[in-house]
Amino acid sequence: MTNPHRSERRGFGSVSEGRPATHAHDSTAGDGPSSRVRGGTRAPRRGPHPSAAPVLTFFITICMLSANMAAVGSLASGFVRYFAGVVGMSEDAVVPTLLIALAFITVITVINLIGISESVVVNVIMTFIEISGLVIIMIIGVVALFTGISDPGVLLQFSGEGSKAIAVVSGVSLAFFAMTGFENAANVAEETIDPSRAFPRALIGGMLTAGVVYVLVSVAAALAVPIDVLSGNTLLEVIRAGILPIPVSVMLIVFGLIAMIAISNTTLVTVVAQSRILYGMAREDIVPSVFAKVHPTRRSPYVALLFGAAVVGALLLIGALIRLSGSDIDVVDRLATITVVFLLFIYALVIVSCLKLRGSDETPDTYRASTPLLILGIVGNLVVLVYTVVDDPGALLWVAGLLAI
Repeated sequence: MTNPHRSERRGFGSVSEGRPATHAHDSTAGDGPSSRVRGGTRAPRRGPHPSAAPVLTFFITICMLSANMAAVGSLASGFVRYFAGVVGMSEDAVVPTLLIALAFITVITVINLIGISESVVVNVIMTFIEISGLVIIMIIGVVALFTGISDPGVLLQFSGEGSKAIAVVSGVSLAFFAMTGFENAANVAEETIDPSRAFPRALIGGMLTAGVVYVLVSVAAALAVPIDVLSGNTLLEVIRAGILPIPVSVMLIVFGLIAMIAISNTTLVTVVAQSRILYGMAREDIVPSVFAKVHPTRRSPYVALLFGAAVVGALLLIGALIRLSGSDIDVVDRLATITVVFLLFIYALVIVSCLKLRGSDETPDTYRASTPLLILGIVGNLVVLVYTVVDDPGALLWVAGLLAI
């Protein structure tokens, strides 16, 4: 993330009267209103040209927007689950949980409306709190290992019906949602200093770090609690095991609060990206120009932010109505599946585009991804996408419905 104090040299507006900066270091050259920083925040930059393929561009960006909105809806529902556990409220109380979810989305939107620099500060603080929760889980795993509570051999057990290869793909499909969100950094890359250098490092370094942490947390959880207990439940089951010499009731509240902050952190970043996507589409004349409106003092794309909040609110309302109808559909799981389907499709197309555009409009500081890894990425995306759709064909109906909205 960019240092919010240094970043005041760069504005949403690296554009001077509609003219984009030629190079990254020219981005402070704009002399129009959009190039000035107000209130310590920055506004998104205008794209260089209209899209050469507006229909395809519109479709892909709408898919990306839909994925982000579904993810935010799923995260809001997850936040409510932890909130209900902390305050002792029933998750089955449809109206109260809906109101909490809507309030959560409102707070996240307001933080983004204040500005990107403030959002970055909140993001950094939340990240450190989130890490503390994962450290607690890893400590519990270490204690379980050295006190003989669990057998390390459980980590090597591979049980399940049917093909093991299918079981692995199923696990990847379930875990995919946890690894989404890193691509959102691309939507604010040009709001950083030296993006061609900073963005690849941030993206790759972030994914590697998160991957290692996720593996360690999974190992710790498997050592602390039987796999069948973990299945379909949250990491609160690890806390409930009571392995640490601290009252379980206290730990549940503390970890629940940390989990709520972690979800808020992810939602905050997703909403930032969501508004920038819509803003960029408007600047390229793909959607109505009203979405490119920037607040005169906070320099945030407020119309795009408010529109995104409205759509997510509609998704949450639909989910509440489904629950009131007596349906047993898990809205959180459904929205997560929708997000996975959208992103797998988009990721595959991005890789194809990357290969197609090789050698086009490149500069000395252009980052070149490894071709074998790109090909492996296409194959992996398609395998998981096919499995997800075959395993849950109904997800396509929900995908179509969200696109329609």
